[in-house]
Amino acid sequence: MKALGPAPSNQWQVSAGAADLVRASAPPRPVALPASPKPVTIDLNRTAMIVVDMQNDFCHADGWLSGIGVDVAPARRPIEPLRRLLPGLRRAGMPIIWVSWGNRPDRLNLSPSLLHVYDPTGEGIGLGDPLASNGAPVLQAGSWAAAIVDELAADAAGDIHVAKYRMSGFWDTPLDSILRNQSVTTLLFAGVNADQCVLHTLADGNFLGYDTLLVEDCTATTSPDFCWQATLYNVRQIFGFTIESDPLVTALTEP
Repeated sequence: MKALGPAPSNQWQVSAGAADLVRASAPPRPVALPASPKPVTIDLNRTAMIVVDMQNDFCHADGWLSGIGVDVAPARRPIEPLRRLLPGLRRAGMPIIWVSWGNRPDRLNLSPSLLHVYDPTGEGIGLGDPLASNGAPVLQAGSWAAAIVDELAADAAGDIHVAKYRMSGFWDTPLDSILRNQSVTTLLFAGVNADQCVLHTLADGNFLGYDTLLVEDCTATTSPDFCWQATLYNVRQIFGFTIESDPLVTALTEP
């Protein structure tokens, strides 16, 4: 018989004469982690890592935010923790999903209200406009501006890329279908900005029924500190849990 399906946990076995709809069930791989507001245990076989907007326009000195006067140093803080964490997650077989702005060149799926967020006067450099530094169109799919920063090696074999066009990575994207087709129930979140695209994607994931955990040291924002504190409060109070990456890195290396 031939296997049909996007992941070992979601496959049929079929032949010309029969279809076996029984899906193989991987045994749990529990990992206990310190967390806030209480410790958690996750199943590595049902967990995916969502990395949001670690792109040149948000994190590079020649990118969009820097070009409009934003200090991008905070946005770069997740880079080193992610460099330590992601290889172990890949070795463990956990899906790494990069959820990043990737606008259409014609901007046909961007509403006026969304365009206004990033160009409130109509005279600035907004979504799709050329950067002053190198002419790359802001956050346009396929451009240098929208590319993941080089330090994170996002082209690793098996990594998954999802383009988004809103603050939430679930709205008008295939993210939910991709996760469900891999039998994922738990989501780890990282990236920038914590109080904007990370939080809104995490919240929508929670509303869709996923377990949601924010990896604190792999997440950051260029917003004022009170926005970061409010994000931590809301994740812990409403949406799930916050963790640090080091205990997870350690757990992945233990026999």
